[in-house]
Amino acid sequence: MARVNPTEARFPSVPPGSGHYESFYLKACDPHRPLGVWIRYTVHKRPGGEPNGSLWFTLFDAADDGPRARKLTLPGPRAGGGEWIGVGEAAMRPGEAVGSLDGSAWELRFESGEEPLLHLPRDWMYRAPLPRTKLLSPVPWARFDGSLWVDGREIPVDGWRGMVGHNWGAQHAERWIWLHAATESGDWLDAAIGRVRLGPLTTPWIANGAVRLGGVRHALGGPGRRVTVREAPDRCEFVIPGPGGVSAAGRVAAARKDVVGWVYADPDGSEHHTANCSIADMRVSVEREGAAPAVLAVEGGAAYELGMRERDHGIPIQPFPDG
Repeated sequence: MARVNPTEARFPSVPPGSGHYESFYLKACDPHRPLGVWIRYTVHKRPGGEPNGSLWFTLFDAADDGPRARKLTLPGPRAGGGEWIGVGEAAMRPGEAVGSLDGSAWELRFESGEEPLLHLPRDWMYRAPLPRTKLLSPVPWARFDGSLWVDGREIPVDGWRGMVGHNWGAQHAERWIWLHAATESGDWLDAAIGRVRLGPLTTPWIANGAVRLGGVRHALGGPGRRVTVREAPDRCEFVIPGPGGVSAAGRVAAARKDVVGWVYADPDGSEHHTANCSIADMRVSVEREGAAPAVLAVEGGAAYELGMRERDHGIPIQPFPDG
């Protein structure tokens, strides 16, 4: 059985009658100040319809009044020919992400010695109908160089830390959390936590991911492991156990003004609101059998995302439809 290809776009092979969403995304942050960027290249396809591609750009700068966010949707997304995904003239390919929209542009290069992170515990789960959301990180820790341009301002990107992710599926989770933190030394945490709707029922929180400390990668989450979460749009406290006696307990928080709100659409026409900040503060204590607890801490450079159904969360939503 072929192994999972972490950078293969799935949308070209989706049957015409099926719905699909897919996203390649990157997050990169200045290691010296709370300044970062979150860029997504996405595909959305309704059942029986043609796929559309979208570019999403958000600059987070704690010195500003709030994030600067843009979005552009175009027909005819593409993949192959050396590109992981292309939308209009923008593309993500091995070691590079380029694009522009509405006064913003980026030319970024990334490199990493990290192996991809497959969040789901079994390869067959990436090919089976369930779970309906598939996620992995082709590059869970990366160094970024290049330039950003936003409203006439050029921002040099020199040794920024971040990651590259990829997800796809027929339906988003009913509720989800994404956490990511990366240090200059190469330690990182990358975890997704979700509640999934099964008919009239919604599952408890289920986590999948990993933490890397001192050159050793430890799996987090997995079936049957109880996850504790207390979440709000601008903060979250969590405990994620893993195999072998590993447990990660932490807190992530952001200034509410630095959180961006988006509409995420499902192929069936339903919607979530999503709150995201890529310049959050995160502190995680990791317990391991036979070792003293270790701490992973990042100030002004961690990612926190909460996907939710409610509309009374108080985060301003960007005026861009999805789908």
